[in-house]
Amino acid sequence: MNTLTKIKKVTSGSTPQVAEIVDSLYRSIIDAGTHKAPSLKVAEASKAIENAQRDVNISFVNELALIFDRIGIDTSDVIEAAATKWNFLKFRPGLVGGHCIGVDPYYLAHKAQSLGYHPQVILSGRRVNDNMGNFIASKVIKLMAQKEKKIKGARILILGIAFKENCPDIRNTKVVDIFMS
Repeated sequence: MNTLTKIKKVTSGSTPQVAEIVDSLYRSIIDAGTHKAPSLKVAEASKAIENAQRDVNISFVNELALIFDRIGIDTSDVIEAAATKWNFLKFRPGLVGGHCIGVDPYYLAHKAQSLGYHPQVILSGRRVNDNMGNFIASKVIKLMAQKEKKIKGARILILGIAFKENCPDIRNTKVVDIFMS
């Protein structure tokens, strides 16, 4: 659905002339169009905040999943009910890894800290998301115990290690956290 040509691209360049060349090249292949940022810093910052925003949104539903697990209600049921509202953002709980979403918030936080600002929301989102593998592993063990399955020496099949479907890139995959827990 969201293929290369269907996603608007942010472009820029080291000079106005280079920016125009880059933008023209992208416009020739991107059906969705382009947005020429006024500088490389703006273009890079836009990508960093896009990923940080997704990370924070996912960390919010991950935290809700942690809460609802303790309450004993199904997070998916709650999300489906909330999604009946037109303005609800339907994020799903899960692992957040990869080379962008799991990393860009740290770049943004590092830059902010180097300038004397401690970004609390961005870093709290990372903490929640970085610990989801342990939660999932613990949940599997609890479910096995409830079903009276042998835990020590058990063999568990993990399907999928990449951070998104049909992607061979496994950098920063959080599936490893489940395996190692």
